[in-house]
Amino acid sequence: VQLCGFCFDRDLRALVYEYIGNGSLDNYLFHENKTLGYEKLHEIAVGTARGIAYLHEDCKQRIIHYDIKTGNILLDNKRILKLLIFGLAKLCSRENTHITMTGGRVTPGYAAPEIWMPFPVTHKCDVYSYGVLLFEIIGRRRNLDINLRESQEWFSVWVWKKIDAGELGELIKACGIKKRHEEMAKRMVKVALLCVQYMPVSRPIMSYVVKMLEGSAKISKPSNPFQYGTFPAHLVHASRTNASTSV
Repeated sequence: VQLCGFCFDRDLRALVYEYIGNGSLDNYLFHENKTLGYEKLHEIAVGTARGIAYLHEDCKQRIIHYDIKTGNILLDNKRILKLLIFGLAKLCSRENTHITMTGGRVTPGYAAPEIWMPFPVTHKCDVYSYGVLLFEIIGRRRNLDINLRESQEWFSVWVWKKIDAGELGELIKACGIKKRHEEMAKRMVKVALLCVQYMPVSRPIMSYVVKMLEGSAKISKPSNPFQYGTFPAHLVHASRTNASTSV
């Protein structure tokens, strides 16, 4: 998103960005009027991945966004996506691959497990957050919605259970995905599972994510991202935080 200017007065500090008329992606995914088809959602998923890949791999200094989520993906009047909010972003030299975070400031539910641990983190935390975002695009629902009875289980955990049981077709049907979009959706599901692997080293780099989504690179078989527990500590923390903020 284009930065137009800033104000740094005694009574007002502000950043002025270009106006994005169609708002954020969550408005199109989590409400009853779901106007975006799967071709457009796939285009948005690929475009977002390409944007993150640019930050990680093409900038002179690597930029770690730290807050990848549907609310920070905006659509302009032509429904071309824009990546927003670099308030948590950090520059990272390619020699110094690890950064120490001063507390877990990332949006709960999108945060990689290492964010909640007292260890340095890498750009792979953005890959994890992107994986959660990709799950929400696939299901057109939040990964966890405590206000809906049918959404009490983490969507990503439910997806893994279906994959592990060999019920990918049932998953596609449950998400309301049409036959002509089935192969595209299957790629997205497998890529999302690869992105949310518990260990950062097991997650792909974002440029390879783009290739997998576009069908130009082979997708390896995902392992269980939740092998350290069906509800890892960072997910439990996130659900409690979401519950407290929704009251």
